[in-house]
Amino acid sequence: MIYLDNAATTFPKPEMVYEAVLNNMKNYGANPGRSGHKLALEAGRVIFKGREMVCRLFNIDDPMQVIFTCNATEALNLAIKGVLEEGDHVITTSMEHNSVMRPIKSLENNGVENTVIQCDEAGGLNPRLIERAIKENTKLIVVTHASNVTGTIMPIEEIGEIAKRKNVLFLVDAAQTAGVYDIDVKNMNIDLLATAGHKGLMGPQGTGILFIGEGVEVKHFKEGGTGSKSQELTQPLMLPDRYESGTPNTPGIAGLTAGIEFILKEGLDKIRKHEEEITSCFLEGVKNIPGIIIYGKQDATKQAAVVSINIGEEDSSEIGYVLDKVFDVGIRPGLHCAPMAHKTIGTLEQGTVRFSFGYFTTKEEVKIAIEAIRNIKEEVI
Repeated sequence: MIYLDNAATTFPKPEMVYEAVLNNMKNYGANPGRSGHKLALEAGRVIFKGREMVCRLFNIDDPMQVIFTCNATEALNLAIKGVLEEGDHVITTSMEHNSVMRPIKSLENNGVENTVIQCDEAGGLNPRLIERAIKENTKLIVVTHASNVTGTIMPIEEIGEIAKRKNVLFLVDAAQTAGVYDIDVKNMNIDLLATAGHKGLMGPQGTGILFIGEGVEVKHFKEGGTGSKSQELTQPLMLPDRYESGTPNTPGIAGLTAGIEFILKEGLDKIRKHEEEITSCFLEGVKNIPGIIIYGKQDATKQAAVVSINIGEEDSSEIGYVLDKVFDVGIRPGLHCAPMAHKTIGTLEQGTVRFSFGYFTTKEEVKIAIEAIRNIKEEVI
């Protein structure tokens, strides 16, 4: 299969990721931080190394500020629900994933106000609109770094400056950008950073990350065994133990660590350049097919390696089915768990056919996908 669904999960992974997962399972598959024998200690070292790799990637000072979660959704829920309380106000955008929108909407029942800033038809965001929406009780701004529907890159540096100046916490959803774009939590004034481990970071599924900035108070929403302060019946408040109750996904974190090592070795510039070239190749190809509707910026330098299209008024799920069954091309049709984003770009009823590329996507694969689109278009229109 030609796999063009990397915005959901990158595939394939670097070989060293598979090796790291298998090595953990075979050679030191014990509980980290739960015992003093050599296998548990080795597992603990791998977890800590993972935190250090995350710090290197995002310019974080303290590895203890890195919280491992099971995915970006858990990280976002922890950050949003852990920060906001009754009487608070939160600002977000109309291009957010449901992992942001649903937690925010659920907090309305707890007396938390929200303002959703409307983005333009290409998914673009004017940061001045965020600044104008800030009120006395605004506590948090939540913005995706890049849309999972259009790939549109948001001006998070400008928003970070606004948040810092207004003394408002800033949470960035980097699920579509981590491992490809430069993210510096200090220079970008990011207080909370959530991301998935299984996308651009090239780790296994079941891994996610939340960075909690120094002095940021985030309530935990689960208690249990942490391997620390076991004599106490209350949850320890030290990081990262406060948020990591239960046995961690050591094989997954071992693989995630290997994925980040691969990224640091290859270099973000090289990875980003490849994805921009692939995205440009696809955009130029589909632009030459009459009747194809392309959404977003249509500029590989202004969007992540995510392109949404439609073929006339054809149902996006039907197009996805044909691409899979007839042409052996795997994409994702529909609403992509982001109905507000689709409403913004005018595709709430139809959805879109989303192509998303990765570091291992080739131009030959993209050309085959373009020809598949051309053939389908000639059949249906």
